[in-house]
Amino acid sequence: MPPRTSNPLRIAVLADSDTRWKWGAATAARIAPGGPAIEAGSPDAAQAAPVLDGFLLRGRATPTPRQLAEVGVRADSLHEVTAVEFLRAMARERYDVLVLALVGGGVQAVLHGLKRITEGTSERPVVVTGYVGVVYEKLADGLLLRHGADLVLANSRQDAERFRAVYEGVGADASSVTEVALPFLGGAAHPGGPDTRTVVFAAQPSVPENRRDRTYLLERLIRHARLHPDRDVLLKLRSRPGEHTTHIEELPYQKLAQKLDAPSNFRLVYGNMGEVLDRTDLLVTVSSTAALESLHRRVPTAILTDLGIREALGNHHFVGSGCLASWDQLDAGHRPTPDEDWVARQGVAADGSYDRAYDTARARITDLLARPGGLPPLTPYYTPATAPGYLPGILARHHLAADGSPLPNAPAGDRAPGPVRQIVRRAARGAYRHGVQRVAPVIRRMGEL
Repeated sequence: MPPRTSNPLRIAVLADSDTRWKWGAATAARIAPGGPAIEAGSPDAAQAAPVLDGFLLRGRATPTPRQLAEVGVRADSLHEVTAVEFLRAMARERYDVLVLALVGGGVQAVLHGLKRITEGTSERPVVVTGYVGVVYEKLADGLLLRHGADLVLANSRQDAERFRAVYEGVGADASSVTEVALPFLGGAAHPGGPDTRTVVFAAQPSVPENRRDRTYLLERLIRHARLHPDRDVLLKLRSRPGEHTTHIEELPYQKLAQKLDAPSNFRLVYGNMGEVLDRTDLLVTVSSTAALESLHRRVPTAILTDLGIREALGNHHFVGSGCLASWDQLDAGHRPTPDEDWVARQGVAADGSYDRAYDTARARITDLLARPGGLPPLTPYYTPATAPGYLPGILARHHLAADGSPLPNAPAGDRAPGPVRQIVRRAARGAYRHGVQRVAPVIRRMGEL
């Protein structure tokens, strides 16, 4: 492999969806040693600016150019790849830091593939991974699939404690767990005051899942608009029709809203969440990570209890936050007051300490890059010996064998896809989305007859 470069720092981000690209690109911008600590106008700013190469894992949720631009972090290059193609790129190019913004299985596959191509050498990137937002399900499963990275980022003090407990509980090294905060928090604090001029409901692609509950939430939002004609009531959506997200929506709110008679002060909005929060006086959601962005800026924030407080909805994570409320309460003028201790434990640094949230991560990466003799071999917890009935299936999904080598049927990736292949891929993604949003609901209804 080529020798390590030191200036400028080279960072690669591999992401598999729009939200994970947002997390990965924003994380890369914050973890670069020296980068965030140097003012833009200083003489060292240009020297410190890292080179950021983005890689998008090919699949049903590959983000569109609009979704990529919405994040606000620009990559020096972007490539759409399979896991095997990405590993070949890692064998050709030298990167100092690699951010894996993937689901757990994708992280595990890349760790094993990277372990194989760097065997017998200390020349490999510092590997960083973590979670996009609130971790409220599959804690042990997701964490153990991420084990083996040099840094497993925890977005809060509470998450860091939970992560270490899981690793230590199975006898795995927990030293990789590093407390940070969500990388995309920021923006001006809410000015305060009693007036509520703009109410925003932050929708989620898969919470809740069924038509009845999603229609109920939409109807209550529209009812709130009718009860408060002096307010702008906005439905903030993640993706426009035809775009792909981490979770494909069976019942898009756009489709449900077409069947309802909404007042003129109700409308759908898209775009960067931070820009929407600039004009928000009350943020309402079931369990979206947008709630943490909102709390960081001290925007009044409500976590809905109308559908119950349940693990399946993820709103159980907000027990103790002081933000739980129903639409009836919000209609009557209630604005929740967050519990400051709870907020602090969630990595929501509304007290102004957010600028230092990544200091520990940057220091650890600096130390690893300067380690005498290079970095040690990657050692994921899962191996063919510890999980022989689980690991091979995880790796096979990404065309890798149990030892991290490409399977015989792995995509060649020797050349860029031609126009015909690009058309076929777009058609396949469209067919998948059509199946999820139209065919699957019909089959489900037939099964209930």
